[in-house]
Amino acid sequence: MLRLLLLLAALAAIALPQQSWGQNENATQAVFLKRAAMPIILDGKLDESAWFQGVPARDFWEHFPTDSTQAAMQTEVYMTYDDEYLYVGAICYTLGQDYVIPSLRRDYRAGGNDNITFLFDPFNDRTNAFVFGANPLGVLREALIFNGGQDGGRDFDESWDNKWKGASSMQEGYWSCELAIPFRTLRFKEGAQEWNFNCYRFDMQSNARSVWSRIPQNQSVTNLAFMGKMYWDEPLAKAGSGASIIPYATAGYRQDFEQGGSPGYRYNLGGDAKIAINSGMNLDLTVNPDFSQVEVDEQIVNLDRFELFFPERRQFFLENSDLFGGFGFSDITPFFSRRIGVGLDTATGQNIQNPIYFGARLSGKLDNNWRLGLLNMQTAPDAANGLPSFNYGIAALQRKVFSRSNVGFILVNKQAIGKQDTSELHAPFNRVAGLDYNLASSDNRWNGKAFLHRSFTPAGGRGQLAHGARLEYRVRDFSLAWEHRYVEEDFNAEVGFVRRKDYFSINPVGQWFLYPTVSAFNQHSLGLAAFNLWTPGTGRTDHRYELFWRGDFRNTATIRVSAQQDYTFLLEGFDPTGTSLEQLPGLTGYTYHSIRAFYASDSRPKLSFSLSPSAGEYFNGHRLALGGSLVYRYQPYGAIRLSANYNYIDLPTGTASIFLIGPRIDFTFSRSIFLTIFLQYNDQLDNINLNTRLQWRFAPVSDFFLVYTDNYFPAPFGLRNRSLVAKATYWLNT
Repeated sequence: MLRLLLLLAALAAIALPQQSWGQNENATQAVFLKRAAMPIILDGKLDESAWFQGVPARDFWEHFPTDSTQAAMQTEVYMTYDDEYLYVGAICYTLGQDYVIPSLRRDYRAGGNDNITFLFDPFNDRTNAFVFGANPLGVLREALIFNGGQDGGRDFDESWDNKWKGASSMQEGYWSCELAIPFRTLRFKEGAQEWNFNCYRFDMQSNARSVWSRIPQNQSVTNLAFMGKMYWDEPLAKAGSGASIIPYATAGYRQDFEQGGSPGYRYNLGGDAKIAINSGMNLDLTVNPDFSQVEVDEQIVNLDRFELFFPERRQFFLENSDLFGGFGFSDITPFFSRRIGVGLDTATGQNIQNPIYFGARLSGKLDNNWRLGLLNMQTAPDAANGLPSFNYGIAALQRKVFSRSNVGFILVNKQAIGKQDTSELHAPFNRVAGLDYNLASSDNRWNGKAFLHRSFTPAGGRGQLAHGARLEYRVRDFSLAWEHRYVEEDFNAEVGFVRRKDYFSINPVGQWFLYPTVSAFNQHSLGLAAFNLWTPGTGRTDHRYELFWRGDFRNTATIRVSAQQDYTFLLEGFDPTGTSLEQLPGLTGYTYHSIRAFYASDSRPKLSFSLSPSAGEYFNGHRLALGGSLVYRYQPYGAIRLSANYNYIDLPTGTASIFLIGPRIDFTFSRSIFLTIFLQYNDQLDNINLNTRLQWRFAPVSDFFLVYTDNYFPAPFGLRNRSLVAKATYWLNT
């Protein structure tokens, strides 16, 4: 604990000078909103005079291929409002009308297609933001940004859905869009007249990425450290406190041909509700939720000794998900929402679905500095599988400190209710308490975090701590990062995700960035990373030393090449192929070398591809691997993607060829009807999976899904199991 407090003090000392750096230089950029004096008709054309009463956002800066000039193809953003809606309009000037639009599906990712995206930070904390966007065909997207948006992939959640409207129009020399966002969709402080705002645009014809509030090229366009301002001509009234009710109905059929038996039929009714407690807090309720996945997880070849992580997709858990799931690191976290509704069969030790009676989640902003999250869920008992009823209770509290940093506390409790199984798989309770400090400097040069978590179990014991810290310094020409972790053997977070226990590791990384002025490359980076891991009582059991180079082309292609040395000391026998070969002996060390590469082609043409070859030693043998994908875009109706991964492993104990192929067809008949066909053949699992999903968005945020799934034996070919599920949800505002 003393070591952690000293580390927190050091990080806080780094953050303190932020106060003397003053306000973000982009804060002088501002949009001024005036109340609309006439109705806005959403046709994408910005032909009402109300759009032009305020002061728009103009003079966009390039972010790619350079950050030193203003964008050649400019953008203008206009805003107004009335009692119910915030209206956002944009005019995007272009070289022509040869737009890149991969599909008509909502919630696309911005990279590789024409679109514009708006970021709103109503509480001015530059840590969390609402995201809304549109493309030239009026396809919309919404998302949430958390953790300051430092990483455009990890800190960006496009699974969040809400009810709003938008339209686009294509004209000679430009395209435009109009959005109407209900105030009840947003969270903001009553009486406020100032928000943080930024906007970024991808223009594929000029192959440029531009931002309104200037962002350095080595930072993500989603980074909230670099935002301008939007000012309202009147204090904002309290948002409507109505509720959204989202009932659902499901019907399903499943038959297991491998185990035999009669087909099973399933029918279910339930629903969710979203209630705005005030302008910053939201209450989510669920009764008899159906948490079956309507989208299949993409399979991955696992040649590791530890569990794989798959992200949460269930809508109930998504808003403010970082408040609960952002503690620790992604692979040492005390709360992982996919654990709720999953139990262990006492007979087999395998994961099985555990029905949920009800749940409630209160989350959001108490004011500009405090965030609160409370979650409670109750699962049903399952006598047939030896499962008692469990109650899950989570409390999280976060306090903003300095300009963009925060301190957070979390308590997780899993409690068995009623008659309990005596098996050690189901202890009467499991609890974890944790303290985190998240560092983000005003200009984003310094980023990091430190945490200390402790589990509490009936078995007791002193070795139940998990601790980690990460610190990064990033400027235009270089970055330096340090990370260390310490997880004791008895640390047990049953409702969390802990990939590995009983170790201490350090991981320093350094990168040098180059920006050539005349070259096919837009940016180079050369880096060195070192990873060392020690197991108590044994010594160093793992290391990886890696030298890598990355090049980003001006045409959006990317290449990366690395050389690495690995060392693994096996504490017990292990088959590194994940098949049925004889295990390598435990208590033995292995040093091996390899070369890896990755190349992704320009994403703008209709045909694009990626390749990831690697070759070298592997434990006491050799490994040759080739992965990649081939994508054909038949815009704007969708794409066909063929992904494959092949591994040939030669060990003294034998050879193995592991093959995974996953063709995927996405077809969007319109902006409301989508068909996805996903075929996966996994040689490692000896399984062929066919998943077909039809989605009809018959009303805003209201869907009908029809999902058909088959699993087959590859050889001899035969049916393992089959299921058909229909699900309908309807979003009703009261």
